[in-house]
Amino acid sequence: MAPWITARARIGRRANSNEATRVRFEFSCSILLFGLFLSAALLAAQNASPPQRISLESGRKLYAEHCTGCHGADARGTAQAPSLQGNRRLRQRSIEQLRTVIQHGIPAAGMPAFNLPIQQLDALAGFVYSLNSSAAENVLSGNPAAGKQIFFGTAQCATCHMVQGRGRAIGPDLSNVGREMTVNEIEEALLHPDRSITPGYEIVKVRLGNGQIIEGFARGRTNFDLQLQDFNGRFRLLQSSEISSVDREPRSLMAPLKATSGELQDLIAYLSRLTGIEPQTPVANESSEAHNIDFARIRNPRAGDWLTYNGNLSGNRYSDLSQINAANIDKLTVKWMFPIAHFGLEVTPIVVDGIMYVTGPNQALALDAHTGRQIWHYSRPRTEGLFGDASLGTNRGVAILGGNVFMVTDNAHLIALNRTTGALVWEAVMPDEAQHYGSTIAPLVVKDTVIAGVSGGDWGIRGFIACYDASTGKRIWRHWTIPAKGEPGYDTWKGRDPSDGGGATWLTGSYDPETDTLYWPTGNPFPDSDDSKRGGDNLFTNCILALNPDTGALKWHYQFTPHDIRDRDATEPPVLIDTRYQGRQRKLLLHADRNGFFYVLDRTNGQVLLSKRFLHRVNWATDIGSDGRPNLSIGHISRSDREASCPGDAANWSSTAFSPVTRLYYFLSLEECQPNEAAAHTLAVKRQSESGQKYLRAVDIDTGKVAWEIPQIGPVLMKTWPGVLATAGGIVFYSDPNGSFAAVDERYGKPLWHFPTNVLMKASPMTYMVDGKQFIAVAAGSAILCFGL
Repeated sequence: MAPWITARARIGRRANSNEATRVRFEFSCSILLFGLFLSAALLAAQNASPPQRISLESGRKLYAEHCTGCHGADARGTAQAPSLQGNRRLRQRSIEQLRTVIQHGIPAAGMPAFNLPIQQLDALAGFVYSLNSSAAENVLSGNPAAGKQIFFGTAQCATCHMVQGRGRAIGPDLSNVGREMTVNEIEEALLHPDRSITPGYEIVKVRLGNGQIIEGFARGRTNFDLQLQDFNGRFRLLQSSEISSVDREPRSLMAPLKATSGELQDLIAYLSRLTGIEPQTPVANESSEAHNIDFARIRNPRAGDWLTYNGNLSGNRYSDLSQINAANIDKLTVKWMFPIAHFGLEVTPIVVDGIMYVTGPNQALALDAHTGRQIWHYSRPRTEGLFGDASLGTNRGVAILGGNVFMVTDNAHLIALNRTTGALVWEAVMPDEAQHYGSTIAPLVVKDTVIAGVSGGDWGIRGFIACYDASTGKRIWRHWTIPAKGEPGYDTWKGRDPSDGGGATWLTGSYDPETDTLYWPTGNPFPDSDDSKRGGDNLFTNCILALNPDTGALKWHYQFTPHDIRDRDATEPPVLIDTRYQGRQRKLLLHADRNGFFYVLDRTNGQVLLSKRFLHRVNWATDIGSDGRPNLSIGHISRSDREASCPGDAANWSSTAFSPVTRLYYFLSLEECQPNEAAAHTLAVKRQSESGQKYLRAVDIDTGKVAWEIPQIGPVLMKTWPGVLATAGGIVFYSDPNGSFAAVDERYGKPLWHFPTNVLMKASPMTYMVDGKQFIAVAAGSAILCFGL
C-alpha cells in the first residue's frame, strides 16, 4: 500500500497554531459516507432478472460519444436534457427498459433514436442503469478479501466507521452502504466530499459562554439546542443558553480519496458487498470506546443513571434521588413530551450520560434526556401472523452494555444497535422451532451477556430463556421452562407430551451479583384452562427460576401455583433485597403473585419465609402450607369448579418497589373474581364476582399485612397495568385508571400531587438526573412524558 494512505488514515493532530485549534482528520476512508468513490471503469453491472454482466467500461465510452452533449459529461444534465444521476424515474427502470428507450428514443421530448448494435445498446443501457442502481446490484472485478484488508488494515477506515460490528462509531455505520448508495452517488461523494455531506455530520465549531471551543458534528440543531457529537463519538447536548456562537464549516473531514487503481478496485469490491446484517451471523465486535458502558457501572450505577429496565439489577424500583420530594412536589410540571406512533406504550426508558433510549413497536429511539429531542431512530416493519401482545406491537424497552443497546423484535429476534448511530450491529433469532413465539420483553444484561425471554404461552410454545454474547450475538445457552422427556420435571405433566406447554418468559428477571444468581419468572401452562390432558403440577410454569447466569443451569425453583387453570402466571417482578428479617440478616426475594398471595422467599434456596394474601377475597386456596405448597379450597381443583374463582387477576407484570426506610412493598393490585365457564352459562348459579377495583397497596414485608391502600376509582380496563416508582424523596409515583399520573407519601399513602394525562397508561415510571436536575419519566398512551421542577 502506498505510504500516503497510511499517513492520511491518521485521525487528526492538534497543532499549537490558531488554525490548528480544531481536530483535523487526515485520512482516506475514515468517513466514507461523507464521501465514497466508485470508478465506473472498475465495474460490470448486472441486471437483477435475469443476471447478466455488462461492460461498464465500454458503456461509459459510448455515453461519452453519444450522450454528453445533452446530458453532460458528468450525467448531471444540461439545458437540453435532464440529469441521469439520482433520477427516481430511471431508478425504477430495468436494463431492458432502458435499452428500449435508447434504441427507439423519445421523439416527443426531442431524444433521438440510437440505431446501435445490440452489444453496444446493452453496454450503454447498463452504464445508465448503474447511475441509479445501488452499488450492491453491480458486480466488481476486484478482490473483496483484499479490499477488506485495506479497509481494516492499511487504510484504517475502521478507526471511524463500523462495519458489521467492527470499528468505531465516529462516522456513519457502513454495514449497508452497498444498498444505500448508487454508483455515481458514491463516486461523487468520494471525489468531491465537500459537495455532499451526510445529514447530521456537518462540522461545526461551537464557542461556549465560558470561552471554551468545541468542534464536532451537528447531529441535530434547533433555535434552542444543539446535539453535538465530538470526534471521539461522544455526545455533548447543549442548550442555547450555554452557547455563545456556532460556526458551520462547509467542508468534509475527508480529503478526496487517492489510491492506485488496483487498491481502489479491491476496496470497492469489498464495499459493494456490504448489504446489511444477516440474522444468525455472529459478528466480531472489536469496538472499545472510552465512553462505553461496562458492567461494573451497571452493577453500581452512578447517581442519576437508570441503566436497566428496573433501574438496577435487583428489580427494585427504588431510587436514591431526593431532589424531588414531598416539600416541593407541588412545583412538578411537564418539561417535555415525545410522541411514538403506538396506541399504548409499555416501555420504561433507560438513561445514561444524558441520553434516553425508548422503544415502540419494532423501533428504538435515542432522545436528548433534557429536551426529549430525537437523536436517532431505528425501525423495521411489523411482522404479520403473530399472536397475543407481540401482535399488538408491545415492547417494554432496551438494555445497554458497551457501545450497544439491545431490544427484542415482535417475532422474537434479539438485536443489538449501536448506541451512537442506531445502526444494527447483530441480530439473533431466539426460537429455533416453528411455534407461536413472539417477544415483548426488555432484555437484561449480566456480565458480558444479554438475556431475554419469549411470549406466546397462551397460544402454545415451549418457553425458554436465552443468553447471548453481548459483543457478537452468539448464543451461549438456552434454558427451557418446559422439560423434555427424561429431564427433571417431565413427570409433572400427565397426559400428552408438553412440547408446547407454555411457560412464557416475557417479564425481565433480576440478578444478584453476590451469589451470582439469575432470577426469572415464568408464565402459565398451555392450554390455559383445559387441563384434561395435562395432569400434575406442570413444571416449570408459574415459577421463579434461580439460574446460573454462565450456564443457564437450574439452582432451585419455586412454583407459586401448581397445576394452574386460571392463567395465574408468575410473571410479576422478583424484587431482591438484603435486610435483617426474622431475627437475622438475609437475602430476600419479594413477590406479589397473580394468585393473590404476597411472598417473601430466601433467595439463596427458595424457602418460603412468609406468605400472606393481599386481597380481601381469595377462595382458590386457604393458605400456603409450611412446605410451600398451596392448600387448595374444596371445589377448586379442576376446571369443573361451580363457583367464581378469586382472584381473577390479583397482580400483574407492572413494576413494584420496596422502601428500606418504611420497609413497605408497593404495588398495584386488582380485587376481582372470575366466573368459570360453567357458571357463566348456568342461570341457576349466581355470579360470585364483585365489580373489579384496583388498589395501590403498601404491604409490610415483616407481617405481610396491608399497611395502607388507595382505591383507584373508575372502571377496570383491560391491559392497563401501570407500575410504581419509590424514591428517597419519600414519594411513591403511580398511575390510576382514569388517566392521571400521581404521587403519594410513601409512609401513609397521603396524596401529594397528580397530573391528568387523560390517556390510558400501561407503563411504569422511572427517574433520572441530567445536569444536576432530577426528572420523572413515564409512557402515557402514545407519548413519553417527562416531569421536573
